Amino acid sequence: MAIDKTQRRLELLAAARNVFARKGYHDAKVDDIVAEASVSKGTFYLYFPDKRSIFEALADELAQQLQQAILRVDLAGNVAEQVRQNIRSVLGAFLADPTLTTIFFSYAAGLDPDFVQKVRAVEHTLLAILEEALRDGQNLGIVGQGDPGILAVFTLGGMKSLLLDACQKAPLSQEERERIVEEVFRILDHGYLRIDRQPAP
Repeated sequence: MAIDKTQRRLELLAAARNVFARKGYHDAKVDDIVAEASVSKGTFYLYFPDKRSIFEALADELAQQLQQAILRVDLAGNVAEQVRQNIRSVLGAFLADPTLTTIFFSYAAGLDPDFVQKVRAVEHTLLAILEEALRDGQNLGIVGQGDPGILAVFTLGGMKSLLLDACQKAPLSQEERERIVEEVFRILDHGYLRIDRQPAP
């Protein structure tokens, strides 16, 4: 039975993710990906011109997931729990693909200029998402004053180490994830958040 193009592309992305998990980005080859997907090299090149392009597709997927993860806080609801849910969603997006997250946050600059450029582009996207959320929070009065761009860099910097550590331990239990969510919330609540102390649900 013929596989439609969308399904084939998804299979190639899944295969690339598995190969990157075993070999890392730099040691992985197109031959490894097509072997994992049980397709010919010609089939691969119908969808992606090279290894970097399939990595970029995975990166773009992650960026889209993160854009959808952070929801605008509604002051009429439980603000503290909404912030927790945003933390939970961001954590979940990264931990859903620990291999890609590890590649992003532990890459060695200079190994491949094009690769580094793509990673930095994704980082800039993450910073833009965070900056927008923090500026929105300032307008709502739930984030303290300060340059939202600098606050975003500070937040992402802290999250990198935390996420790398979590990815090494993946898969995490629900209890472990919730502990991380609560600790991150506590750190932010004692930092730039300005939320009336509401009891955790």
